[in-house]
Amino acid sequence: MTSKIKVDNINKVSDDSNIIKKCGTTTTIGSGASNPIVVDGSAVTIGRCGGTVALASGATQSGFGREGSVNWQTTIKTGDFTAVSGEGYFVNTTSGEIDVTLPSSPSVGDIVAVSDYAKTFNTNNCIMLRNSSNIEGAASNLTLNTQGLAMTFVYADATKGWKVVTAGREADATNTVPFLSATGGTITTSGNDKIHTFTGPGTFTVTETSTTADNNKVAYMIVAGGGSGGGYAGAGAGGFREGRCNPVTPYTASPLVTTGITVTTTAFPIVVGAGASSPPCSAPGGDNGSDSSALGLTSTGGGGAVGNPSGPDTKTGGSGGGGYWQNGGGTRGSGSAGNTPSVSPSQGNPGGNGNDVEGAPNYGGGGGGGAGATGGNAAPGGAGPGGNGVSTSITGSSVARAGGGGGGGYPPLPDGNPSGGSGGGGGGGYTCGGSHRLGGSGTANTGGGGGASPPARTSGAGGSGIVVIRYKVQ
Repeated sequence: MTSKIKVDNINKVSDDSNIIKKCGTTTTIGSGASNPIVVDGSAVTIGRCGGTVALASGATQSGFGREGSVNWQTTIKTGDFTAVSGEGYFVNTTSGEIDVTLPSSPSVGDIVAVSDYAKTFNTNNCIMLRNSSNIEGAASNLTLNTQGLAMTFVYADATKGWKVVTAGREADATNTVPFLSATGGTITTSGNDKIHTFTGPGTFTVTETSTTADNNKVAYMIVAGGGSGGGYAGAGAGGFREGRCNPVTPYTASPLVTTGITVTTTAFPIVVGAGASSPPCSAPGGDNGSDSSALGLTSTGGGGAVGNPSGPDTKTGGSGGGGYWQNGGGTRGSGSAGNTPSVSPSQGNPGGNGNDVEGAPNYGGGGGGGAGATGGNAAPGGAGPGGNGVSTSITGSSVARAGGGGGGGYPPLPDGNPSGGSGGGGGGGYTCGGSHRLGGSGTANTGGGGGASPPARTSGAGGSGIVVIRYKVQ
């Protein structure tokens, strides 16, 4: 028969404190915080199969080693902070970039983790500041700019510093990517959308597409450079093209809007057309603006002002240049065609005709065409205004672009400055006796046409173009 010792409690002789105490279903080993328990053996088993071994609240462990885990903090980080080894942080960059300073003078095995709380690292980055230690062997900070990213860092040694031991995205766990990501241009936001604006050449690079097909559609606006005015005629505006993706990117678009474009993970070159320079003061006509292109689409530069009609002169373009006044042989300059080459919806309109009556006071040129209207025809004693442009809120606020340049006149009395079209068209000039008013230039980044400056003075230059791309990010 096996020997047994049956007791309820075992107490220490010196002070009668409990060493082992049985109370109901609970057995307590040990006699207080100041009395450690040492169990010595080649193998020690704690707990039973299927049971639970619990570490008391507030207690710490040692000797077991760390297996890449952290204690996640329940307070969400919304501003810059310094990390503590052994802790993980949910970082919310909704309101702006957040800098996380890694622990100073770290020891081997120190560990820190961060997670993109609101899935906004791609919009407002999380910057890991190295705090004098290397990160992956580099003496530089690390920018976390991927949506839904979570990353764990462990300090290895002075050479490699903080090593990334785990990295993943919420999208990887769910096998979905809600929105596309892209770089390039000047980036702003409006509502749930991100907007990339290009006022010069660049590249729109789609770095990640969504697993939801509709969220890979982008809205766009492509405006070419405006033409330059002439001695009497105004210049045409640069071609205007716009696509929108309702209901993905809702905003108030121009009347010329069509559907947007579905993009892939590709680098799209962006070309922004320059406005035509002012011609020499002896030149009766102007020059065409330069084309703009993006996403495989092209808007044509605005037509320059038509010169003396005694010889063939047409200045077709996105919108056409205005016509010259009647000259000697009973001919007059007609406004040039817009929407050349033809696209649908139309990218622009024709220029207005020059005056068809011979002699003073009838020296008047036609206005350049605009995206929204044909340039005005010259009438006896006056000149034609530039055709109006069109307005769109693709950038977040309503802005008119692609207005034609105003024609110029040579009446005995000034009839005012013939207006340029709304949307950046330069006003036309006039001459009366010794008084002169030079034509205005098209406004930069509107594609506006330049205004005329009679007789044969420096006329207005064309306004440069612009490219805008908009898509949903939340």
